[in-house]
Amino acid sequence: MKEITSIQNQYVKNLLKLQEKARERKKQGLFIIEGKREISLAISANYQFDTVLFYPELISEKEILHLFNENINRIEISKEVYQKLAYRASTEGIIAVTKTKDFSLNKFQFKNKNPLILVAEGVEKPGNIGALLRTADAANVDAVFIANPKSDLYNSNIIRSSVGCVFTNQIAVGTSVEMISFLQEKNIAIFTATLQNSNEYHKENYTDSSAIIVGTEATGLTDIWREAATQNINIPMQGQIDSMNVSVSAAIILFEAKRQRGF
Repeated sequence: MKEITSIQNQYVKNLLKLQEKARERKKQGLFIIEGKREISLAISANYQFDTVLFYPELISEKEILHLFNENINRIEISKEVYQKLAYRASTEGIIAVTKTKDFSLNKFQFKNKNPLILVAEGVEKPGNIGALLRTADAANVDAVFIANPKSDLYNSNIIRSSVGCVFTNQIAVGTSVEMISFLQEKNIAIFTATLQNSNEYHKENYTDSSAIIVGTEATGLTDIWREAATQNINIPMQGQIDSMNVSVSAAIILFEAKRQRGF
């Protein structure tokens, strides 16, 4: 088993690149996960792991082997190295270097014949994407589609804010054009959350195959989604503002769909 004690180590410098740069994650096909819960969720989702780094004052090698197996490549790191690599303070002393998955839409297959899907178009803030993934997991939707993504899903902020739900959801990534074509080919109704020419969300029927489409809080959805919609829907506001956080809006509509489906 190897040991790394210096933050000047080239491997450590490469891990910092993986944390900070999407192009490095894409180029190397690797990303970083911190924390036992997040790593456990990735294990359950059949992610493959390259290397596990651990700080023995916080987690023992025995605990590492309990999570993985004796064949996993393990590196013991010093406190200095751990503090340099750790994205947040409370990650239990474990960092996993993990192989990325292909989120291409053309490889996506539904497990359910009557799916409920959340589609998020052009959402920029990693925290909002993470919150949407948490919402999707809570509602146990069949898929989350990210249209026109502004950040790759292995961004550390997304993993952290999703509390690992980037691993629990079935995800596909693509352009809005590709996703509209995909949904129409599968005869999936498209319900776009927008104020223009819309009905109140609770008056629609989501019991058949349905996709709930949400956009950015600043600009909403692009015209292509509104034009492709089976029905535009809105959440009636009862206060003085005219919008809510995108993950809150998604949650309201998704749980109405789940209620109609008897869950």
